[in-house]
Formats: sequence, structure tokens, C-alpha cells
Amino acid sequence: MAALLVACVFPLALGAKLTQVTSGWENPTKLSFYIYVPDKLAEKPPVIIVPHPCGGSAQDTFSRVATNLPAQADKLGFVLIYPQTPNTCWDCSSVKSLTHNGGGDTQGMVNMVKYALDKYKGDASRVFVTGSSSGGMATNALVATYPDVFAAGASFSGAPAFACWNGAGLSPSGGAIAPGCQTNKRPTAQAWGDLVRSAYPAFNGTRPAVQIWHGTADSVVTYGYLADALAEWSNVLGVSFAKNVTGDPGSGYTKMVYGDGTRLVGYSAQGVGHMVPFHDKQVLEFFGLV
Repeated sequence: MAALLVACVFPLALGAKLTQVTSGWENPTKLSFYIYVPDKLAEKPPVIIVPHPCGGSAQDTFSRVATNLPAQADKLGFVLIYPQTPNTCWDCSSVKSLTHNGGGDTQGMVNMVKYALDKYKGDASRVFVTGSSSGGMATNALVATYPDVFAAGASFSGAPAFACWNGAGLSPSGGAIAPGCQTNKRPTAQAWGDLVRSAYPAFNGTRPAVQIWHGTADSVVTYGYLADALAEWSNVLGVSFAKNVTGDPGSGYTKMVYGDGTRLVGYSAQGVGHMVPFHDKQVLEFFGLV
């Protein structure tokens, strides 16, 4: 049985606290693994993994980024995983991370999910991912590369699953803002979709649902990535734009609905910079947990 090293930080309900898992899972890229297990678990609990932003940490994401998730876990009984990379940002560009079972950061995070499902008898049909900035990029990479693991993902202020620095024939970039995706030579929806499908060519099941959030005043990760990500997932999921809903979830927001809204939605936040505040209600509703 895997040994657990308990980090006595951020206690919430009763004895529940953020805990570091130090063994019992395969870790190809030397990630750190933290988990929050509420005192009262649901029967066959869902699992949500929350990768941190660039320069962030598991602890900071737990306490300050997606602030309401631990309280929601206490209420609803799901397991939360907070991975941490030894690097500044998540690897969302290498062939390893963008290939199913390729041995990159994405596989390390999926191994954490498998550990939690096994140890806590979780529901493998209700595994989700959400993150902001680099964590939002990791969210898109995870649902693209492991569609057999995730039921849905919610990406905040991130980039498409295969952004312009991935070396797959698109313009390379060393930074978060990829110049090749800001020109009139942006990839088509079909090209984006083909890149996603190339991550796991043998997959023929149901793809994860996707929710995308981005602020119009984001000066760190270009706002144009919202359109790119929606084009990418619209193609992958086979759903077309249906309507805009203004003022949802609040003033300055526009919800972009694709199909019936159960497979793909986008949110544009007028005047909001980097990062869009986390909206736990909308995320958990989209995941079907509330």
C-alpha cells in the first residue's frame, strides 16, 4: 500500500487536509502529488485534478486559485488532486506530453488519477480536470491526449490543446504567447482537430466535454486563444456554434454555446485580464456534479 506523507497545511472540514503522496504511482517526469480527500466521501467518488498556473504550486492553487473547490469537495464528497511540476510551467508542448502514454507530464498526472481511483474506489466515468493559465493549457492537453480517462475539462486563460509551439508544423514559440497563432495563418478548425486526434489515433470512444474561459484584456496569454480553442473542440466534438448568452454568469461575461451546451461552451470575460476568476458553480454544473 502506498505510503502517505501528511503535510499539515490548510485543514478544512474536521481532519481533512492537503496531503502529499510520495509513492505508489509511476512518475515519469518527477512531479509532486498532493491530494485532498474529504472526511465523508461519496460512494464511488468523482475525481478532479487541478494543475497549477506557471510559477504556482499545489498548495497555492488549493488555497488561492480554485478557492471554493475544497469546500465543494467537503459538501459533495469528491477527491481533489493537486499536481506540482518542478519546472515553472507544465510541459504542454513535447511529443511525450502530447502523445497518449508518451511518458510526459500528462501521463504523470493521469497516473495520479489512476492512483486515486484505485485507493478510494472512485468512479472512473467521472474524472475531470480544471486549471488556469499553464494549468488551463494542461487541461486542454489532458483531455486531448487522454480522452479515455477524462469526462470533461474546464480551461481558464489557457491555450488550445496543441498550441503553436508544439513542433507539429505550426510556428514555434518559446513563450506563452505564440506569434504563429496571432496571424492570418492561424490553423483551421480541421487542422486543430487533426492535431488533437493525432494524440491518440486509436481512440474511437466519446470525447470529453470542454469548457473554455478567457478574458479580453489578457496580456499574458492572448485572448485569440479562446477562438482557437473553441474552433479546435468544435471540430473534435462535432458541434457547431448555436448562440451567445450575454450576462452569463455575470455582467461583462458572454457565454458561447455550441450545440445544446452540454459538450462545448466558451466564456468571454470583457475587460478581465490574466487570469479569469474561477467559477466553481459553472464548472461543477458542467461536470454534472451539482
